[in-house]
Amino acid sequence: MDFFTPSLNSLLQAFLEEDFGRGDLTQAALSGCSSSAYWITKQHGIFCGGPFIERLFALLDSSVKTQLLVADGTPISPGQRLVQFEGPAISLVGGERTALNLAMRLSGIATLTASLVNDLAGTDVRLADTRKTTPGLRVLEKYAFRCGGGLNHRLGLDDAAMLKENHLACVEGIEAAVLSLRQSLPWPARIIVEVETPQQAEEAVCAGVDGLLLDEFPIELLKSLVPRLRQLASAENECRKMTPIVLEASGIDVMDLRSYAETGIDLISTSAPFTKSPWLDFSMLFEQVG
Repeated sequence: MDFFTPSLNSLLQAFLEEDFGRGDLTQAALSGCSSSAYWITKQHGIFCGGPFIERLFALLDSSVKTQLLVADGTPISPGQRLVQFEGPAISLVGGERTALNLAMRLSGIATLTASLVNDLAGTDVRLADTRKTTPGLRVLEKYAFRCGGGLNHRLGLDDAAMLKENHLACVEGIEAAVLSLRQSLPWPARIIVEVETPQQAEEAVCAGVDGLLLDEFPIELLKSLVPRLRQLASAENECRKMTPIVLEASGIDVMDLRSYAETGIDLISTSAPFTKSPWLDFSMLFEQVG
């Protein structure tokens, strides 16, 4: 199935236009030349961005032939060929920088995500992302997170109702806010509340929320709090016939992922792959120009 929506195509087109501006001034030097080229990686990591590379070059010049040698989410090693190209030399050179920048960024996200997911191996805890993404790149960065083995959280404000710290500062109480949302939300939408104290957590559970985001709770506190919240939620489920609550930890040090997983939570959310991942280093090399 083609997942390139009109908005995604427009986004990729805008990336090309940003670099081309009023036109490539080197075009005359390569006029009439055809070429073949390939990408290699200089680092270990997880490859990501193949479909976007294909679409970028197709948008730039439909005569360019792009062959992906590595699937998204696949481990790669230094010197490995990633993509093969054939087409007009000016088109290959023209799309080179934009495509490389995007793939190196997304592969960096996928690589760090995979490393963090590996730290949770053997547990039932999933690693989820956040909305702390680069403006304009959210759908692509979240795709890269998924290619690294992570779980996507809300894509935007219209995916679920999450009452965060600043929401709670403006309302009369968690229970009243949750009740108001229950009366207005479409039935598939979930209600999540971000809490900072055990008292807020218990109030949210008693209000019948679908998910609880436990922000910056110490590991030792979670060890005692999570069983208590489970028991409280179980009693609420009996009364309201609700689905089991999802308990999520956020604001954590990724060096302690394993310890957080052992507290009994369901999810750990982190923005680290978006905010701290280095780009992977790829190069585009030309084999012939004729």
